[in-house]
Amino acid sequence: MMIQLTATPTSALIDEPVHIRATGLPPFQIVVLQATLKDETGNLFHSHAYYKANEVGEVDLERAPSLGGDYVGVHPMGLFWSLKPENILTKLLKRDVMNSPFLVQIKLYDSNLPLIHIPTTAPKVSLTLERWYTAPGTKRIQVREGHIRGTLFLPPGEGRFPGVIDLFAGVGGLIESRASLLASHGFATLALAYCDYEDLPSQPEKTDLEYFEEAVNFLLRHPKVLGPGVGIVSISKGAEIGLSMAIHLKQVTATVLINGPNFVIRIPQVYRGQISQPLPFSPQLLSINALGLAEFQHNFEEARNEANENFLLPIEKAQGHFLFIVGEDDKNLNSKAYAKQATEQLRRNGKNNWTLLSYPGAGHLLEAPYSPLCCASKISSLHLFIHWGGEVTPHAIAQEHSWKEIKKFLRKHLLPVVTSQL
Repeated sequence: MMIQLTATPTSALIDEPVHIRATGLPPFQIVVLQATLKDETGNLFHSHAYYKANEVGEVDLERAPSLGGDYVGVHPMGLFWSLKPENILTKLLKRDVMNSPFLVQIKLYDSNLPLIHIPTTAPKVSLTLERWYTAPGTKRIQVREGHIRGTLFLPPGEGRFPGVIDLFAGVGGLIESRASLLASHGFATLALAYCDYEDLPSQPEKTDLEYFEEAVNFLLRHPKVLGPGVGIVSISKGAEIGLSMAIHLKQVTATVLINGPNFVIRIPQVYRGQISQPLPFSPQLLSINALGLAEFQHNFEEARNEANENFLLPIEKAQGHFLFIVGEDDKNLNSKAYAKQATEQLRRNGKNNWTLLSYPGAGHLLEAPYSPLCCASKISSLHLFIHWGGEVTPHAIAQEHSWKEIKKFLRKHLLPVVTSQL
């Protein structure tokens, strides 16, 4: 019998599962499945897992457990989310989301082949998968309007679409991968830059919320955007801004806060003459682990324990709804404690406009489903390797679950309720 390797679909969005099967193997044979991916700058990522064929010589990743390798157990998409960089501490990032997919090669080898020989040995059988960040028909529009700098992604199709602003951490630049994916699922999404991009300052001295208000109004004016409210998806420093937008701007009706603080960090925040000072940072509470990775999760604890309420953002003033997403193994921010404090503050004020999803074993950088865990990477502005935290399998489970919940939450609060005409 011929050994065959199949995967369906061969071309799909990055957050869509793929069904991988090998057939025509000797019954009960143990094989190695390997996945490899080259990013846009040539960095190589790879993963491998050992599988045992069943009595008819088949390995079906939806049913068969991995016996060892980068993950163990039944995980149909394990080869994707357990990808690791050859050049350690390299983050997988898609820059050009429109014109090209990531290509993932799946290869099958005999299990008795030593791992060191795999790169130089031809596989028994292989195939290549396309993993896209945009659905066909998604439009990408560069935005340079007034002060705003970013990219607007419009979903395929005619309609008016729920509007979302996507905010990343304060490392600067513009990351488009989540916005393009949200647009592929029906949200008109503005990936909004706020530092170190085009003519925006690389090291801003303050965060001006009027810039973000301008972005909200730009989105709501757009003929393709539904209104009357917008949603926000934000992470880390971006979630500090997302929370403040929800407090000050009544047009913000649904806010997703991924591993963010409930106070201002690093630089003051200003809005119409009001100034919110950052919570004091205790540099002596930095921890450097055995691999030389910097862990910042305790740096605000001293000030937070002593702080009067003035430093905490007045979340109870927000009119919209919140979805808090927490990775309990976050080594960058003590996000579990911050989300608990924020939700307590809401509860004390008689509010029930929030949902909290907390994931054991998940790290700081929660991304789209099946994205490999980036547990640490270099931040050029800090000359430090930062430990983001997370364990491979629980982090992958958290990414898959939270993404479904994010889309559900945004639809619930941004789409009109359709009442039946009976």
